[in-house]
Amino acid sequence: MASSINIKIGLLTTKKFLHVKIPCPTFIQRPTEIKCSRALTTGQHNEQYCIDIVRKRDYEGFLCSLLFPEAVRRSALALRAFNVELAQIKDSVSQKTIGLMRLQFWKSAVEDIYRADHPAQPVSAELWRAVRKHTLTRRWMLRIISEREKDMEDKAYRNLQELEAYGENTQSSLLYLLLETLGVKNVHIGKAQGILTCLRATPYNSSRRKVYLPMDICILRGASQEDFIRGSRDQNARDVIYDIASQAHVHLQHARSFSENVPHAAMPAFLQTVVLEDYLRRVRKVDFDVFHPSLQKRNPMLPLQLYLRSWKKIY
Repeated sequence: MASSINIKIGLLTTKKFLHVKIPCPTFIQRPTEIKCSRALTTGQHNEQYCIDIVRKRDYEGFLCSLLFPEAVRRSALALRAFNVELAQIKDSVSQKTIGLMRLQFWKSAVEDIYRADHPAQPVSAELWRAVRKHTLTRRWMLRIISEREKDMEDKAYRNLQELEAYGENTQSSLLYLLLETLGVKNVHIGKAQGILTCLRATPYNSSRRKVYLPMDICILRGASQEDFIRGSRDQNARDVIYDIASQAHVHLQHARSFSENVPHAAMPAFLQTVVLEDYLRRVRKVDFDVFHPSLQKRNPMLPLQLYLRSWKKIY
């Protein structure tokens, strides 16, 4: 079974566009033929751009997208590429003003997608295609952008509720859009994913002298921002991670309690719970030491775990 699974995953992940020169008689293309050929080439480039950016910046989301039905996989990757583009703005700019300008570009791009012709930017072009194929809700895209604008303040969350709201407005909105590609218009794992994304990013953020963990829990457990900036592995710091991870676990279990009522068509969108469960298991194994080197490595068994859950139609 393992070999057949590897073959399937390999076929899905290896999508390259080959250009082979074949000798043929000289002929003249009509203008309509040239136009169609150029459109096809551009479409392939846009699709490949989204595949590459998601595989590089959101590898686990990339794996989950590969298990979507073929008819909607391209749209799912476009949505994840859109999310990646927004998520990396904060870390790629030196000034808040520049970041807000980039977010304004995406806000205008989304508005144009719903009323204008085919855009030129690769991710926007793929979103334009997905919107017309699945009638995606504009509100969810704009809500992700608005929450990213608030997040440009670059401050720690005052409490866990603020972190949960951030996860709800970003990750849940993305989930709703993914569900719409599958023909489902309902649903709740956004809070869990938002919390765990914050935890997983802690070592990276700390290396840049930034801490976004909820301040109220840090104060309660007697851990300071400086503790995390210097990569503390003391019990106080572990207690903070334990409290936050425990709340993510509660949200994850709550989401799974509805699994029997989720249509089979929607199952691929919930495969992200496998990723969240995997991280929770690994952080428990190292006693909630968020700086443990093993947590910075990919789980080589994750593709297999995702495939088996997809095959069994459970999450």
